[in-house]
Amino acid sequence: MTFDTDISDLTEADARSELKKLAALLGKANADYHGMDAPTFDDAEYDRLKRRNSKLEAAFPKLMRKDSPTTKVGAVPSDGFSKVTHAVAMLSLSNAFEDDDVEDFDIRIRKYLGIEKDIPLSYTAEPKIDGLSLSLRYENGVLVQAATRGDGAVGENVTTNARTISDVPHTLQDAPAVLEVRGEVYMAQSDFDALNQSQTAKGGKVFANPRNAAAGSLRQLDSNITRSRPLRFFAYAWGELSAPLADTQHGGIKRLSAFGFSTNSLTVLCDGPKAMIAQYRKIEKQRANLGYDIDGVVYKVNDLALQARLGFRSTTPRWAVAHKFPAELAWTRLEGIDIQVGRTGALSPVARLQPVNVGGVVVSNATLHNEDYIAGRGAKGGEIRGGRDIRVGDWVQIYRAGDVIPKIADVDLSKRPDDAVAFEFPTVCPECGSLAARDEGDAVRRCTGGMICPAQIVENLKHFISRGAFDIDGLGAKQVEQFHIDGWVSEPADIFTLRDRFGQGLQQLKNREGWGEKSATKLFDAIDEKREIGFGRVLFALGIRHIGEAASNLISGHYGTWNALETALDQAGDLEGEAWEELLGIDGVGTVMAGSLVHAFAQPTERGAIDRLVAHLNIAEVKALDTSNSPVAGKTVVFTGSLEMMSRAEAKARAESLGAKVSGSVSTKTDILVAGPGAGSKAKKAAELGIQTMDEAGWFDLIKGL
Repeated sequence: MTFDTDISDLTEADARSELKKLAALLGKANADYHGMDAPTFDDAEYDRLKRRNSKLEAAFPKLMRKDSPTTKVGAVPSDGFSKVTHAVAMLSLSNAFEDDDVEDFDIRIRKYLGIEKDIPLSYTAEPKIDGLSLSLRYENGVLVQAATRGDGAVGENVTTNARTISDVPHTLQDAPAVLEVRGEVYMAQSDFDALNQSQTAKGGKVFANPRNAAAGSLRQLDSNITRSRPLRFFAYAWGELSAPLADTQHGGIKRLSAFGFSTNSLTVLCDGPKAMIAQYRKIEKQRANLGYDIDGVVYKVNDLALQARLGFRSTTPRWAVAHKFPAELAWTRLEGIDIQVGRTGALSPVARLQPVNVGGVVVSNATLHNEDYIAGRGAKGGEIRGGRDIRVGDWVQIYRAGDVIPKIADVDLSKRPDDAVAFEFPTVCPECGSLAARDEGDAVRRCTGGMICPAQIVENLKHFISRGAFDIDGLGAKQVEQFHIDGWVSEPADIFTLRDRFGQGLQQLKNREGWGEKSATKLFDAIDEKREIGFGRVLFALGIRHIGEAASNLISGHYGTWNALETALDQAGDLEGEAWEELLGIDGVGTVMAGSLVHAFAQPTERGAIDRLVAHLNIAEVKALDTSNSPVAGKTVVFTGSLEMMSRAEAKARAESLGAKVSGSVSTKTDILVAGPGAGSKAKKAAELGIQTMDEAGWFDLIKGL
């Protein structure tokens, strides 16, 4: 199995293994790039792998992970700045890489909106600036706040620093009472070169590229440093508005320009995919002479009313896409192959490379996926790389990867050392010595040691305190690993008994290197704060296979309370009956995901650990939307057949916004079946169960005016 294997050729086990590796690579990438302004690899391979991840999730929706990269935006804001909650989320963009992807984008838009191909549909096309996203909030024409994107929901308050940027107006004339202007902070290439020369002359930090320089300059705690840096700003969008800027995206950009913002002159209107691709080619040819870095072209639906109908996915708008430029390649020496053990016991090979500078980024590690990939075999035993295996000492070609561990693409056999030997993949776990078995149909070899394997225990604990889970201030991966080595923590519940077990915990902890009374007290207080926590976070933190962050939110939103979930899972223990059907009826939950969840709660050892944890927590109930005027609030709705007045996706989103639960199957829990032309077995089953059935017109009459 490789990340190049045709997805249609993958088994479910292959896909699961790929998604695990992609989640790890892309997760670290986001933290390095957005949180630290210090990427170790470049954007192109990151985009390629994220695209691969999205395609895998589309082909295998039941395998979507708790830490899926598609559910993440940016990184958690730094503690060095106060936090700003965005009134309108600052989301990332989905990506296109080939011309066909742009055609597909247009097809998806038309399908969602129900617009035929022969009906004109306008898009804007603009360069994608390689900088740092910034939101500027104006109230009554005065700049009152500037914030970075952060994790999309919460950013960093950099108001003082933003005021030092010459392209950022402090006041506006004739602007709406509330106006959030969004754009990109960047540094021109000539200014970047001059800055690095100055930094070198005075022995200061030299930046790897203009993007890092811009991000690092804006996020300075000393605004005088920011003032001394030649930062610039392009405006290209908006967030919260008290009054519309225009009816179209292009018109809105013109309004921003009229307010005095710098907007990109290469932004044009396109009448469809062919014109969009033509503009992409034009900008690509001009790329080297623009004077600033770009990494692609962004397309947006021009009509703002259509943008509103299209809405958003969890982390990206449906109405926009970034057409990225191709990746770069490099050659270097493979110096070693290490085997890492993950929290599910998977043995993952990692290539240690002779460091190589590719476009200003130093690459020293690469994923090797699994033993078949090293041996030159694909998912179904066929050859990859012409059957060339990978050996220590080889001269290897890698993808330049902006935010992720790159991939080895090829091997130059003409430079292979005479003493290079084929790599023997271990059959025992390097951490605990247990048998490392490979199930039939699975591309991954796994340690069978379970809870006796320290790597699995530690990795599960690291997951438990990760950002999407409990996210305890002061308790990171290094700390929890040391606590496990010291025998203080062997399961999640142990974290919440630390203070009591240590007689307030201070004496033993404050005497450890790097700890004092203040930091120890702060840690225990932070742990106590997490005793009050959301339902979805707890479920995600358990690290149950196949139950990703998005799935955890779906499941918690359906059951509402932890007790309701436990009761349902206990009743579904035999994988049959009403409780099992209800679990499967949650839109987005399939048999693999549901089975994994039921199995985890049915295992005495795992259930015991869960119960011991829950005993220390107050798990918040998931509050329903304010749908007091909705006739479908709390009801379970199933759509079947061909919908003619609205696409299936739009119908689902609308129903959920009115407080309904949308299910993919009919059961005794179903309240309403909306049946379009061609409705088959679902309509028949609904009739047998006496479920209220209506056509699409009846559905619209029911929700009319809402």
